[in-house]
Amino acid sequence: LLEEFLQPMGISQYRLAKDIAVPPRRINEIVHGKRGISANTALRLSRYFGLSERFWMNLQSRYNLEIEKDRLRGRLEQEVKILALA
Repeated sequence: LLEEFLQPMGISQYRLAKDIAVPPRRINEIVHGKRGISANTALRLSRYFGLSERFWMNLQSRYNLEIEKDRLRGRLEQEVKILALA
């Protein structure tokens, strides 16, 4: 959000929060990875930036997957078997 939208467009976190009618803390927490993009926020960002709500939800899903990959690095291979069909 910060690097791809706010900084290049010269939009502050505060302005975005006010323009989409959410608390500034919500945007700050999203930017710093302390909070995910909820459906409510995705709908607001969608309208504001003219992108689909699915774009924002997919962005959050991809971020969540990357975080889990890092967290589970090496463990999946040890803990989860691959289905072997006869």
